[in-house]
Amino acid sequence: MLGCGNILFGDDGFGPAVVKHLQKNYAIPSNVGVLNAGTSVRNLLFTLILSEKHPDKIIIVDAVDFGKEPGEILELDPSDIPRKKIDDFSMHQLPTSNLLNELKELCGVEVKIICVQVQHIPKEVSTGLTKVIKASIPKVCELIFSLLQIPVTTIP
Repeated sequence: MLGCGNILFGDDGFGPAVVKHLQKNYAIPSNVGVLNAGTSVRNLLFTLILSEKHPDKIIIVDAVDFGKEPGEILELDPSDIPRKKIDDFSMHQLPTSNLLNELKELCGVEVKIICVQVQHIPKEVSTGLTKVIKASIPKVCELIFSLLQIPVTTIP
């Protein structure tokens, strides 16, 4: 699972916040990797494509602005990303979908994208998630476990 986003720009830090919450509150099985990819997800995806071994499944967690209700959780396939976003290099957009599609189609990796509709991404550095986005974190964690088809085990 890769948490994507920039913690310096408000709700864009959603993916890293999910990673932190998972690592602090849940027992993660040894065969599951949970990584804060921050703003470097493109490099990680490119490396995965070139690797001889590939994971069975990748779950990307990111923040988006699709004009939905703030805090709304969206589950996407790479093919669901609007065509105009395919080569978008902005750090405030989903990871480059062409890399995700190549992982899926050429490498046989199951790719799922979980997004939350942001409430606010500031134009200048401002840390911290809005309340509505923070409230989405536990729901996304439960969804991740569901997609991985593993039981949820919390840390006491």
